[in-house]
Amino acid sequence: MLITRRTLALGTAAATSALALGRPALAANEPIRIGWLASLTGASSAPAIGFNRGVMFAADAINAAGGVKGRKIEIITRDTQGDPTKAVNATQELISQLKVDAIWGPTNSGESLATTAVMARSKTPNIHPCVVDSLIDTKKYPNAFRIAPANGQWDDAVRNYALKVIKVKKVAVIGDTTGYGVTAAKASAAAFQKDGADVVYVANIDATQPDMTPDMLRARNAGAEAIILWSVSTGMIARLLNTRGTMGWNVPFVGHPSLSSGEIASLVTAKENWANVYAIGYKSCSFDANGKLPPRSAEFVERLKGKVDLSDTLLWWVAGGYDAVNLVAKAVDATGSTSSEAIIGYWNSLKPYPGVFGDYTFSADQHNGYPTDEVVMSAANSAKDGSFTLAPGY
Repeated sequence: MLITRRTLALGTAAATSALALGRPALAANEPIRIGWLASLTGASSAPAIGFNRGVMFAADAINAAGGVKGRKIEIITRDTQGDPTKAVNATQELISQLKVDAIWGPTNSGESLATTAVMARSKTPNIHPCVVDSLIDTKKYPNAFRIAPANGQWDDAVRNYALKVIKVKKVAVIGDTTGYGVTAAKASAAAFQKDGADVVYVANIDATQPDMTPDMLRARNAGAEAIILWSVSTGMIARLLNTRGTMGWNVPFVGHPSLSSGEIASLVTAKENWANVYAIGYKSCSFDANGKLPPRSAEFVERLKGKVDLSDTLLWWVAGGYDAVNLVAKAVDATGSTSSEAIIGYWNSLKPYPGVFGDYTFSADQHNGYPTDEVVMSAANSAKDGSFTLAPGY
């Protein structure tokens, strides 16, 4: 089945089959239950939709091959809608009622800020791609692991590109009003100032705000030479880009990976509105000078053909979801157990694990698994199969 935005019910179907209030003792043929906290609807849905395609592809592939030691993978999906309260309620349900073996997600840092402590109290193995630095703390949250860069790694890539490659001196920093957007914009503005840049405008905008003109006018009037953007909302991003086009102000946008989401192509009013936009990217999802992906990524894309749609999403989102499910499966396969101690202990031993998205290295003292040197900047409008050409200057 081709996994598109219309086939999100795959996860829901798995969830429906697991609505028992209790769970018998583990049996050799009992499914390995992975809770999936997915913001599949709402303003911040684009990443979760992409991750979901990788999650379902991984589960289907593992199950088609006989499962893990004869046990099938069961994905129990809850749509959190980007709402931290819904995320907490879903987390409690997954842990207390559905007795999942591990949780993947949330994919939104605002939600993860609310759920991480809940999972820590139950010692539930948790793997996520959320970037807020404080979400990983091996003392407070020994059960939580990150398979994407921390926001500090993203922030460094954005700042270095803006200051050292396109050589701007005055920036406007804009985030949305989610927990992530507020935290990321604040940290970004502080880091730019520390590096000697003039931060002429800082704003947090409600992602549902229909008119971006006031904020864009303030940024231009303040003398901004680049817009630094931190938001996962493709609707908000497109409205900002369309407003820039209407203003006739070709200021570069530099920032969050969602700047390169395929959804933006259908939301911008003119294709040139998406030019001069540079998004965080990764070497694993970048074309070389000959238009080739790294071998591991190329092989993965080939396997996805006819099964997973990459036209309106990012390869790293799909690859990240795929890697997350496989990390749980590998832990169970290696240890023969679904206990929290076994899964967490296995993850603590990875040095490194060769995923599709990246090579993850974890230890008991380090749960930030993604290598910094794999973070690059991409030309946002250059997507092909969810991957990108490197931004000018690399």
